[in-house]
Amino acid sequence: MALIDSHCHFDFDSFSADRGQVWARCQGLGMQGLIIPGVSIPQWRHLFALVQSEPGWFGAVGVHPWWVADLALGAAEVGRAVVERVQHERKRGGQHCVAIGECGLDANIETPLEAQIPVFEAQLQAAQTLSLPVIVHCVRCHSEVLKALKSICPEKGGVIHAFSGSREIAEEYIRLGFSLGVGGTITYERAAKTRATLSDVPLEKLLLESDAPDMPHAGRQGERNSPEYLPAVAQTLAELRGVPVETVIAQTGNNARVLFGL
Repeated sequence: MALIDSHCHFDFDSFSADRGQVWARCQGLGMQGLIIPGVSIPQWRHLFALVQSEPGWFGAVGVHPWWVADLALGAAEVGRAVVERVQHERKRGGQHCVAIGECGLDANIETPLEAQIPVFEAQLQAAQTLSLPVIVHCVRCHSEVLKALKSICPEKGGVIHAFSGSREIAEEYIRLGFSLGVGGTITYERAAKTRATLSDVPLEKLLLESDAPDMPHAGRQGERNSPEYLPAVAQTLAELRGVPVETVIAQTGNNARVLFGL
């Protein structure tokens, strides 16, 4: 059995002082891999320099909706930049570029969805071109994300990061070939709808994720989140589903390996 953190911003400055020590503790807990999403074009160079330094780290190329307002490129140019960066990493002979993202839509930010949607769609098209899965960010806009995915659905599918929603919405994503990311949200008893959904959908369609340094667990509000806390997510999911935690770790780890080709 091996824990895999399918979404961890391990390149962020929050981990600059103790990244090596945190990873050593993660390995001591049985973690064998983590995936670091892309968030902005300037970040990609540092991200892939970092993942090349550790066999268990993998990267993705993407523009997060929070960074769309900073773009000096149009949507089509963003799509080309994504393709070129992935091709560059492939030419270097590395196997560390495993997805497109983090990309998607967020209704909680000032950047209007009309500006976010073309950039998201360009990255979906890039994923289709490159035969890579997509890491999708979706906040309060499932209908818009689903519309985009039904129009441009990458053949490799992907994962809906930090899934929060009903069983009906979950089933729509699953029908499109997507998995659901399970993180610290389920450690909060007040997240009743999400907990109920994730206790019921097929375990084969779930991935564990920390979203560190964000998404702190219940009882750790205000603290830096860490991938070393991922076992608590696995334990909570196991309790919600009434299965051994070993079953959750084994199946979600295999799900991540298959989806991302690890």
